Amino acid sequence: MKLAGGKGANLGEMLRAGLPVPPGFVVTTRAYDEFMKANGLRALEERLSSVDTGDSASLKKAALSAARAIKRAPVPAEVRGEIEAAYLRLCAGIGAKNAPVAVRSSATVEDTREASFAGQQSTLLNVRAARTVVDAVRMCWASTFTPRAIFYRRQKGFGPGSSSTAVVVQRQVMSEKAGVGFTVHPTTGEEGKVVVEGSYGQGEEVVSGRVTPDTFVMEKETGRVIESRVSVKRRMKLARVGGAGLKSVTVPAELRDRACLNKEELAELHSLAVALEGYFGYPQDFEWAIERGKVYLVQTRPVTITGRERNGAITPTATPLLRGLGASPGVGWGGVKLVLDARGLDRVKKGDILVTRMTTPDFVPTMVKAAGIVTDEGGMTSHAAIVSRELGIPCVVGTGAATSTLKEGVTVSVDGSSGLVFEGMVGVKDGSAEREAEKEEARGLKTRTKVYMNLGVPDKIDEYASIPFDGIGLMRIEFIIASFVREHPLLLVDSGRESSFVEKLAEGIAKVARAIEPRPVVVRFSDFKSNEYRELEGGERYEEVESNPMIGWRGVSRYIAPEYERAFSLEVKAVLKVREEMGLKNVWVMLPFVRTTWEVERCLQKMEAGGLKRGGDFKVWLMAEVPSIVFMAREFAELCDGFSIGSNDLTQLVLGIDRDSTRLSKLGYFDERNEAVKRAVAMLIEGAHSMGKTVSICGQAPSVYPELTEYLVKLGIDSVSVNPDSVARTRKLVSEVEQRVLGATEIAAATT
Repeated sequence: MKLAGGKGANLGEMLRAGLPVPPGFVVTTRAYDEFMKANGLRALEERLSSVDTGDSASLKKAALSAARAIKRAPVPAEVRGEIEAAYLRLCAGIGAKNAPVAVRSSATVEDTREASFAGQQSTLLNVRAARTVVDAVRMCWASTFTPRAIFYRRQKGFGPGSSSTAVVVQRQVMSEKAGVGFTVHPTTGEEGKVVVEGSYGQGEEVVSGRVTPDTFVMEKETGRVIESRVSVKRRMKLARVGGAGLKSVTVPAELRDRACLNKEELAELHSLAVALEGYFGYPQDFEWAIERGKVYLVQTRPVTITGRERNGAITPTATPLLRGLGASPGVGWGGVKLVLDARGLDRVKKGDILVTRMTTPDFVPTMVKAAGIVTDEGGMTSHAAIVSRELGIPCVVGTGAATSTLKEGVTVSVDGSSGLVFEGMVGVKDGSAEREAEKEEARGLKTRTKVYMNLGVPDKIDEYASIPFDGIGLMRIEFIIASFVREHPLLLVDSGRESSFVEKLAEGIAKVARAIEPRPVVVRFSDFKSNEYRELEGGERYEEVESNPMIGWRGVSRYIAPEYERAFSLEVKAVLKVREEMGLKNVWVMLPFVRTTWEVERCLQKMEAGGLKRGGDFKVWLMAEVPSIVFMAREFAELCDGFSIGSNDLTQLVLGIDRDSTRLSKLGYFDERNEAVKRAVAMLIEGAHSMGKTVSICGQAPSVYPELTEYLVKLGIDSVSVNPDSVARTRKLVSEVEQRVLGATEIAAATT
């Protein structure tokens, strides 16, 4: 990520997974940094941090000046030479002179789980010749300083110097049809669905929202198409053969109202969608292209937000003015502001309804003011849809007639869930009330089985305050390291900055512990794999390249190794600081990827030497991920206070499956509900309980599979730890199962 940027890193992962990605190369962030340093441009970002992004005129002026400086600056000879040489090697590999390529920006904060940066930085298509490729790379660097990109970074909380830009150069796919896809329904948040949108020609038209694409919704499990919407496709863009750039052409009459994808192509896209999510481990938003019958994946990014958390809807008592696609849920009211081009953006004030043909990245500073957005064109994966969901703004796209039907100044209600637009302020069914009712109902339920919550980023705890959880069952230290420290711990040790590391870890842990005390916070010591540690600054100095990091030097084996024990001692100091200096005794710890009893004994000795002694109100849990801990549960129980099942790794090692294997995932091998995995879990619970120790589960499975949660409750598991959006319904499910299995009397006795 640090060298290749978000887009480049994701493409590299797809190649490693054996997915169909066009060949190419990455101009790394080092080239960008060298270019900026050689031309004295490093201070640009700092200077721009003082610009008022709410003042569009000032922002535009400052950004124009910065971008102009970059475009005029020469690319250092060494950097230019390496780019040209890489391009010529690519041409040789393709077997074509001056081969056409796509040149795309790949910022380090782009296409991450926190922010998509949809369309914020440049993509140049059908670029030919070595010199032109160098110029295109510089254009991508300059796009880091457009008004829209600066505004977006500020909105997302990325400060000066937080972003460096790599550039991806790939063979240009001369697509006959192209589009986008989601491995989760982007509007409803339904995880059991795959959504694919497509049109003819290059995918840029679909991504930008300039056309209303065909939309297909499929069952994730079976691939069956359960919903389709075929639009009229009048124009498409094709790469100029023998020339540069794209040309706009008319779609042949016989194809305009015909579905652009056939059954076989949809089946292939469904298969690739499932493979992508299986490989990355979380929902993906991907771009695809079909050339001469072959499907290529040209980009993927994590889904930054879906509509699950915002389910407000208008009660169906009024007749809608317009129908489109519900692209970002929720309801907004306001006066219509028609914006037919970017020159009219300044007319939109806070609380207006922005109505336009389509949005582009230049619209973002205006979109954030709007109470709702309605477009003529675009699908659920268009620019308007993605950005609206990230900003939490109700949005309806693909209406076909918003700019001609809705009149300037008229008050309308936008229902981003159903895709309907109504005149006036009509009756609203507020989804927030339903969610609060669900939480309130769950809050009143007494269960023997505790329902804990998984937590990644400490700053999110305030947002989750109203969720009825019994404690934090998994707080990952590596999230704090990756987000706030960003350097290899040993680099901090060797440079004498240990105290900074300890302070930042302690600060993050304490924020959560203080917010929820006296409920427990189970802090898992770091579980980066060697390849992930290499991504941190300085990582290459301390990490060897392992052939299989997934089962390599990770977890407790690091803590007891002479090469790493200095870094582990910092984590111990951070937890000790929180418990002793800050007085937050509700902090416990968990040891990940435990293999043997002797390594746990050594680790406990090192912790005790650092001041953390197991006993009293300080509990130590072991992650149950390796089969050895299942077979020897009683022996391990002598060394801990409880176990927490890591369902992903346990499934991987019980079934002998690399959980990153795309092929095996596509064939259905990786499934936490497998009978062998379930029997391993049952063995662990039986062994632990025979020794008076508790068992929890903190893997992804209970958040995704309610039937597995039911199975665990019936086995007598002591707690389940699930994702925040699953807590309320999991508590309700646990209560229902316990009522059937235990009965009210036994539950009451267990909870008193």
